[in-house]
Amino acid sequence: MPISLELIGRVAAALGVSFLIALILTPVVRTLAVKMGAVDIPKDNRRMHDHPIPRMGGLAIFFGFLFSTLIFVPLTEQYRGMLLGAVVIVILGIFDDIKSLRASFKLVIQIIAALIAVFTGNLIEYIANPNIFSANLYWHFGWLAYPITIMWIVGMTNAVNLIDGLDGLACGVSSISSLTLLIIALLVGEPAISLLVAGLVGGCLGFLPYNMHPAKIFMGDTGSTFLGYVLAVISIQGLFKWYTMISFVVPFLLFGLPIFDTCFAFIRRIAHGQSPMHPDRGHVHHRLIDMGFSQKQAVAVLYVITAILGLSAVVLTTSGAVKAMLLLMALFVAGSIALLVFQMTHQNHNGHEEHKEERKGEKRK
Repeated sequence: MPISLELIGRVAAALGVSFLIALILTPVVRTLAVKMGAVDIPKDNRRMHDHPIPRMGGLAIFFGFLFSTLIFVPLTEQYRGMLLGAVVIVILGIFDDIKSLRASFKLVIQIIAALIAVFTGNLIEYIANPNIFSANLYWHFGWLAYPITIMWIVGMTNAVNLIDGLDGLACGVSSISSLTLLIIALLVGEPAISLLVAGLVGGCLGFLPYNMHPAKIFMGDTGSTFLGYVLAVISIQGLFKWYTMISFVVPFLLFGLPIFDTCFAFIRRIAHGQSPMHPDRGHVHHRLIDMGFSQKQAVAVLYVITAILGLSAVVLTTSGAVKAMLLLMALFVAGSIALLVFQMTHQNHNGHEEHKEERKGEKRK
């Protein structure tokens, strides 16, 4: 389907409305957050700020997205389910930003929100067969579609939340991923998804000026879990549904940074005998800071990585199978090198932490 000027105009309008609402509402939400006690106080070395900063800013992104969607997007049953689940996630995030909730309780509510999306038609029923030599073009999951979809939605909800550790990081990464998804949706002829994602891009861009270093407000769990949830559900309606060669790879490229950071965090914590939900200071952004990068530099590096992965996703969606396979091979090599560098950083990080503990012990003596 060719991209029409009418669709481009509607996408621009959806993005603009969401942008203006988020831009105008963020200072209001900031004042509200202070009054409600939703303030992030630095109390451990995981936090990169040195003074209290209001959170709950994701509420402005949510309202920008909500109004844009209600105005420009025809609400199918799937989209209504997504919005209802998003409301549940946002309410949970507000309470968590005001008074930190137990991880187990949050997980239960996130599963409920995922179930709302699943039982309104947002289901990963099949993906393109990764075995390109097979006669079967698709993998149909059958009853496994339900647990797979729930795990995808809950996993993405928490993945975006886990990378929200530096000023502007989670919001900027979500902006880039959403913009990439918008481009892909336009190129493959998905007008409804284009309009939906345009509202998400606009909301993120409207909030971002207040969130860049030095941040005036954080999006909090209200914003990070909302963005993860919505991106997960939109990807089910779009990326997992497109019958293109190796399209199963596209979601994992598009959301590569939060997925990698979350998987690595879980493996690291389990290896150390900790709960997978136990917070620590071992995320990618923490390691970049420990390597000597400033907050702005670390965020810029992760923006570039996200943009490269997003460009790769566009190429995979719009190019032939041969080009796609060559690109995947190049990404595999680059990823292997990056993993080796990351592992070296991990060892240096552990040595740095041990040295700090030794110095503390000497001081106590």
